[in-house]
Amino acid sequence: MAKDYRFEKRKFVIGGVAIAIVVVYVIRLFTLQISTDEYKRNADSNAFLNKIQYPSRGAIYDREGKLLVFNQPAYDITLVPREMVDLDTLDLCQSLNITREQFLRIMANMKDRRRNPGYSRYTNQLFMSQLSPEECGMFQEKLFKFKGFAIQRRTIRQYTYDAAAHTLGDIGEVSAKEMENDDYYIRGDYVGKTGVEKSYEPYLRGEKGVEVILRDAHGRMQGSYMNGKYDRAAIPGKNLKLGLDIDLQLLGERLMKNKIGSIVAIEPETGEILCMVSSPGYDPHLMIGRQRGKNHLMLQRDKDKPLLNRAIMGVYPPGSTFKTAQALTFLQEDIVTAQAPAFPCSRGFHYGRLTVGCHSHPSPLPLIPAISTSCNSYFCWGLFRMFGDRKYGSPQNAITVWKDHMVAQGFGYKLGVDLPGEKRGLIPNAQFYDKAYKGHWNGLTVISIAIGQGEILATPLQIANLGATIANRGYFVPPHIVKEIEDNPLDSLYRHRRYTGIEEQHYQTVVEGMRSAATGGTCRMLSLMTPELNACGKTGTAQNRGHDHSVFMGFAPMDKPQIAIAVYVENGGWGATYGVPMGALLMEQYMEGKLSPANEQRAEQISNQVIYYGNEER
Repeated sequence: MAKDYRFEKRKFVIGGVAIAIVVVYVIRLFTLQISTDEYKRNADSNAFLNKIQYPSRGAIYDREGKLLVFNQPAYDITLVPREMVDLDTLDLCQSLNITREQFLRIMANMKDRRRNPGYSRYTNQLFMSQLSPEECGMFQEKLFKFKGFAIQRRTIRQYTYDAAAHTLGDIGEVSAKEMENDDYYIRGDYVGKTGVEKSYEPYLRGEKGVEVILRDAHGRMQGSYMNGKYDRAAIPGKNLKLGLDIDLQLLGERLMKNKIGSIVAIEPETGEILCMVSSPGYDPHLMIGRQRGKNHLMLQRDKDKPLLNRAIMGVYPPGSTFKTAQALTFLQEDIVTAQAPAFPCSRGFHYGRLTVGCHSHPSPLPLIPAISTSCNSYFCWGLFRMFGDRKYGSPQNAITVWKDHMVAQGFGYKLGVDLPGEKRGLIPNAQFYDKAYKGHWNGLTVISIAIGQGEILATPLQIANLGATIANRGYFVPPHIVKEIEDNPLDSLYRHRRYTGIEEQHYQTVVEGMRSAATGGTCRMLSLMTPELNACGKTGTAQNRGHDHSVFMGFAPMDKPQIAIAVYVENGGWGATYGVPMGALLMEQYMEGKLSPANEQRAEQISNQVIYYGNEER
C-alpha cells in the first residue's frame, strides 16, 4: 500500500505551529520578566508608594552676598488614578475652588500621554500644583474623603527685589519635549525657562529623593518600608553668586524708566557683568505660582516687548561708539598714526556727490581730537584709504582684513555669555557686498560702516565689551553673569583672556582720545558730573528712521579701570542727552557706593523723563 505523504507533511506543520506558539510565549515571558519592569512596577505599586522628596532649589546672591532669589513652601495635589474610587466630585471641586469643567480638563490632560508621557494608573500623578499653605490647609481637612489623593510638599521661587527679571529668569512647569530630553523630569516638575535659572539648571535643581511607603492590601499607608532602608534623601541645589551688583542694577532700572533700551556694565578685568538692564522690563513676581501662564501671555502680547532681553537680543547700529574700533584697526594696519594725517572736515565727508554730514568742530583733525569730537569725516576718510590701499589688492581683500579685526574685537559673533538667547549682530563681509552690489563696490559704496551705521549691527553687550577691551588695552574675558558656583569651579571659558591682536600702544592712543572726549569733547558731562572718577567715554548718535538713538560707551577710571559701561536709549537723540549722564551716574554709584546729592537729583530727573517716539508717548 502506498504511503500517504499528506499526513506526513501535516505532522510537521502541526509540530511547527506548536513550536512557534511555545517560542512566542517564551519571548513574551522574557519581555515581561526581564526586558521591561512595567508589570513589576505595577505589582510593586500595590504594595509600595514611592513618594518623591523634592530638593530645595539653589539660592541666588549678588556679588556682595545679598539674597536675590530664594525658596518658599508650596504644595502639590497628587493622585493615584487606580485608587480614586467613590469620589464626590462636587465636594472635591469645592474644596479646591475649581469647577467641574476644570476637573475634567485636568483629568483629560493627565491621561494624555503626549502631554504626560509617564502616565500610569498605578503611580502618583500631578493633579494640581503650587497651592499656597492656606489653600492646602483647607484641603487637608477633607483629604480623608478623597481616596487616591495626597499632598506633596515642595518649594517655589521668591524674589527679594522687583528687579533683574531678564537676568535672573524664572521657572515653569516642564514641557513634554523637556521630559523627553531629560528623564530626570516627570510631569509637574519645574525647570528653568529663562535667564540664569535656565543656563544653570543642572546646578540649581539638585537631586530628587524618594521615601518608600508600605501599603496594605486595602491601599492604606503602613509607614516607612524597612525603617527607611531604601529611602534616598534629596540633595539640595547649588547656590550661585552673581557678578551682579543689585544696587547698580536698581539704579539702572530707575534711570531707564519710561524709556526703551538697555544698559550693560562689566568689570573689565574679570568679564563679570555688574548690571544688565533691559527696558521695558517686568516684575519677576509675575512669574510665580499658577498665574505664571496668564501673566506670561499678557507680557507676550505687550507691543513694547517687555520679555525681550534687549541687552543680548536687541541688535542696533552702534553709531559713533564703533569709531574706537575703527581707530584701532587703522592704527594697527598703518593707515593712520596718532599724529597724521589730519583729515579735513567741512561739516562732513565730501567726495563727489557723496556726503556724510558732521557737526561743527575745528578742522583738519588728527586721530585723538577726532575721537574727542566724534568727527564723522575723519573715520570715513580712514576707511576710504584702507579699502583703496594697494597693499590689499582689492576692496574685497581689504574688507576681509577689516572684518577680522572687528571679529577679534568682539563683533559679528556671539560672545558666549552664560544666558540663553544671545544674538550675534552683523559685520558684513566681501561676499555680503558682492551679492548686494554684484561685485561692483568700493570704500565709498560702504562708507557708512566707518561710523557704525549702514549694515553694522551690535548688541549692547558687545558695545560694553568693546569698552572693557579698550579699558584692558587689548583683551577681554567673555562676559558672564555668574561669579561663583557653590563647590564647583566656574567654566574655564569665563577665565580665559581673548586678545584682539592689536598692539597695546594703539589702545593707549584711543584711551587718550576717549579721555579727551570726557574732559572737553562730546562726553564732557562725565567730568562735570564725576570729576574725581577720571572717566573715559565715547558718545554715539545712531541714526534711525524716527528719532535717533542715544548711545554711550565708556569706562572708569582711566588707569586700572573698575567698570565699563554701554548705555543705549532708543529714540533718545544725541548720545550726550541721555547716554553720557546715565553712564556717569552708574560709574559713580559703583565706584563710590552712592550718588552725590546733586547727582541723585539728576537721577530723579532722568527717571521722570519720558521718551517720545513719533507722536506716541512711551
